[in-house]
Amino acid sequence: MKVLTHLTIAIALMTPLLAQTPTPVSSAEAQAKQELNEAARAYREGNFAEAQAHSEKALLLDPQNKTAPYFVARTIHAQYKPGDFTPDNVAKAREAIIAYNRVLERSPNDDEAYKAIAFLYGAIKEEDLLRDWILQRAGNASLPNDKRAEAFVVLASKGWDCSFQITERPGTKVTTADEKNVRVSYQMPKERAEFDRAKECADRGLEMANMAISLTPENESAWSYKTNVLLELSKLAEMSGDGLHQRELQQQYKEALKETTRLSQQNAAQSKP
Repeated sequence: MKVLTHLTIAIALMTPLLAQTPTPVSSAEAQAKQELNEAARAYREGNFAEAQAHSEKALLLDPQNKTAPYFVARTIHAQYKPGDFTPDNVAKAREAIIAYNRVLERSPNDDEAYKAIAFLYGAIKEEDLLRDWILQRAGNASLPNDKRAEAFVVLASKGWDCSFQITERPGTKVTTADEKNVRVSYQMPKERAEFDRAKECADRGLEMANMAISLTPENESAWSYKTNVLLELSKLAEMSGDGLHQRELQQQYKEALKETTRLSQQNAAQSKP
């Protein structure tokens, strides 16, 4: 599994560091170091619960140890099984989230802990908590602009996807054809609440894309999602019968698409050897 492979590598890379503890060390520090060595061994052998127990004992012995909180979080995370929504497994994911938050209490800008929490919220379908978590990251002014923009792009993608799932449904998206042409049109969903939800999602997606662009103007991903969200808003304007607004949105869409294409070509040229 990709996540566990990543965690295994992280544990393996950190194991040699345990042997580099400066001397002299206290008895408690020496015992904590041994517990972490045992945790790494158990982890490599796939005994994740045992690895967690050794990691937690190390942290108890040496509360200031910088490595132990990572070991605790990773060993709990390794016990979570993606796709399993049994109460015990979901509880394990929440336990891992708590452990990663403890890492962030010591290192507020730690990328690994942030991304692990985001993954776990998504895995257990806590969409509101996931959105709030990413938004918190996006609003963190202590982070570099590119990291904040990355978070805004994720939120823009969620806004786009939410709208797209509604506008592309059969019955909402209508395709007609004759001998010469194929025409696609968009009709109001049977449930007005679905239209309102799509509109809210698309509006939020556009806001998030614009926030990303304000932080990183040459961000191809941000421009790409802005382009796609504007297309969603154009569909929704057609559904509501607002032709004037639809034409304005189509013009904005064309301008955003032009910028997305420029950035794509620019990035492709820069990536050539």
